[in-house]
Amino acid sequence: MFQWYDYLPTQYENLIVGIDYTNYCFSLLLFGLSGMLILLGKRVLAMNREVICFYFFLTVVWIFRACLASFIEPWPLQPIPAAAIGQLIASDALAVMMMVVSVCLIKEIGRA
Repeated sequence: MFQWYDYLPTQYENLIVGIDYTNYCFSLLLFGLSGMLILLGKRVLAMNREVICFYFFLTVVWIFRACLASFIEPWPLQPIPAAAIGQLIASDALAVMMMVVSVCLIKEIGRA
């Protein structure tokens, strides 16, 4: 769709495969960790410290993802601007919501 491979010489097939693997694995990491945390949600609310540490790690990953999309390397607006803007808004909103929950959890840990 974005013709990213047009910028890479065809003789560097290892580089193309490496980029694909990195994209797939990072996407699977975010999806899998988010799904696991949804399954462990009751343990977070029960203030299980191990699961809370896991939540903090996932929050850092999503903050990194949001900063990457917002500041470091924004998604190109062409060919579909709505998709790029929607992805930016969704990643930023998710990172902000997770930061709010993390601050609330830190305050709750401080009280205990």
